[in-house]
Amino acid sequence: MQNAAEAYSKTEKESGRSQEREAALLIKAALQLQHVKDTGANNSGALYTALHYNRKLWTVFVSSVAKDDNPLPKEIKEGIANLGLFIFNHTLEVQASPAPEKLTSLININREIAAGLREQAA
Repeated sequence: MQNAAEAYSKTEKESGRSQEREAALLIKAALQLQHVKDTGANNSGALYTALHYNRKLWTVFVSSVAKDDNPLPKEIKEGIANLGLFIFNHTLEVQASPAPEKLTSLININREIAAGLREQAA
């Protein structure tokens, strides 16, 4: 019984660290996008660098929840997958027609998901 409790405690700590790491990555992506929005660098390499980083990050998240061994509830997996699809499509739209206001939704999604992950980790 004690071994099971220790294993659960270890898994919980690792999960908390993982959530903190994911939250930090999302905040990093949000800050990059916010910088582009604030400086108006919409036609620069900074825009494409920020969008590329964000898209890669979300590709990892979507790929992770698509795995059969992912323990998240089905509703959460579907929600992350749907957010990922929105992010991928919106990224293409921003690249086709850059505008500072188009970055707001990507920034807000990253910040909100990061806040939720940090709350769960605490």
